[in-house]
Amino acid sequence: MNMSTNSYLEYYLSLLAWIINNGIWNTLADTGLFAAPFGAIILQEWLSARQQGADEGNKGLLSIPRVENRLWMSYVVILFGCMPFFPLNLSSVTFDDAASQRCGVSMAKPTDTAWGMTFNTIGEKSANVPVWWYLVHAMSKGITAAATASIPCAPDIRAMRMEIDSSRINDQVLLQEVADFTRDCYGYSRSRLFTNRPELDESQSYDASWIGSTYLLDTPGYYDTDRSRTPRVDWPYDETRDTSLPRLDNGAGYPTCKQWWSDATVGLRDRLVAEVDPNLLTQLRGWLTGHSSTEIENATLRELVSPRQQSLSMAPGQVFQDYGSSARGGSLTQGLNNLATNTGLALGSFSNFPAMNALRAALPMVQAFLIMGTIISLPLVLLISTYQLKALMTITFALFTLHMLTFWWELARWIDSSMLDTLYHQVSVTDQALLTLPTAGFMDGTVTAQVIEYVMGAMFLVLPMFFLGTMSWAGYNVGSNVQSLLTQGAESAKLQAGKGTSQVVGSVQKLK
Repeated sequence: MNMSTNSYLEYYLSLLAWIINNGIWNTLADTGLFAAPFGAIILQEWLSARQQGADEGNKGLLSIPRVENRLWMSYVVILFGCMPFFPLNLSSVTFDDAASQRCGVSMAKPTDTAWGMTFNTIGEKSANVPVWWYLVHAMSKGITAAATASIPCAPDIRAMRMEIDSSRINDQVLLQEVADFTRDCYGYSRSRLFTNRPELDESQSYDASWIGSTYLLDTPGYYDTDRSRTPRVDWPYDETRDTSLPRLDNGAGYPTCKQWWSDATVGLRDRLVAEVDPNLLTQLRGWLTGHSSTEIENATLRELVSPRQQSLSMAPGQVFQDYGSSARGGSLTQGLNNLATNTGLALGSFSNFPAMNALRAALPMVQAFLIMGTIISLPLVLLISTYQLKALMTITFALFTLHMLTFWWELARWIDSSMLDTLYHQVSVTDQALLTLPTAGFMDGTVTAQVIEYVMGAMFLVLPMFFLGTMSWAGYNVGSNVQSLLTQGAESAKLQAGKGTSQVVGSVQKLK
């Protein structure tokens, strides 16, 4: 039976907490302060017996069994709840990766990290754990793990969406090449498309609204006709293709737009795919199992090269040509209604989603610190309570409640991802399935999708707070205190993430 943890931060803080806990208890034991409550117990029971009426019989005989009962209970609390017994080391504290293995998510082991050799000791100090708290930790984590294991596996779609939104082209040369491709290829081909006015269905119209359009690549007269206006060293000068164009000493040629985008290895598309985190593409393939890798890569690249994405990372003075967006149908009245509603929701969600994302990341961290604080406080709380069983049980329920919060956050995450998967997984166009997620874009998504974002974001707080409230039904008032500590601990991250939105908007406006 191991003392498992759910995060590396909790893994580290648990060992630190027990080391400090042992230090406090050893100090109390060495100085004899641990025995001070015994005198208080005798005095309390003697005074309680003296307060009894004359009909209670011999008060001295009445106080003796009361003192014995209290002292024996105190001995039991000290033996099982205060005295360190089980050694705590790397073999007894493990990182719980059962869920990640069951759902096929790769997770590094602590021994595989730089921390692996330091988790046995901190500052050359190790720790022991009292019997009761060892059992409480193991059983509460076991119940939490069993409850979490009952939740079906589901990809964290919102996390993937956030990672797509945060992806940037870090290579400034490549970023400028994207701008050149937009100007030399997409600008001319899209203008020709408007001139020719071909009959396009909804899928083709949507596809033609970004620089890697399959329609422009495969249809004669567009990317096979347009070419780079400046020589490119990755494509040698071709006498047939580049006739009448100036030839430079370095032998650089003028590739057609189709070559420029599609050529293996040196093509713009393959170099952009290399900018995307491979783990992100793996997660997307695991989610969109009915679509090819090419479709998924195109969907991701469409976001990566969009002007909205790149305007956040462009240096002052650079210009990225906006190539528009797809048209949306519907009546004028309905369109205005949706626009008005979406505008209000989107303006709010533009700052709400980063705030809720920061809150999701901050709450487990606050949980780990609260568990650490509870463990450190154990000797002093039990000492001051004169080793009462009620104090022991109250702390037991508090630790159990803190550990169970992991399940409620996982449940909220799964419901969020499951709803998004149900709503958007079956969209016919893979690109559009990714782009229409509620977190994508500033004005994308339906009214329902925008409302879902608000409701599901709140569930990461509402469900745990509801559970904390239900724990008070058992007669142990731990819910309100833990609730206030959680919200206060994560409020700063949420507030600063919301403020970051206004700073980003101001930066973008300056660039414009």
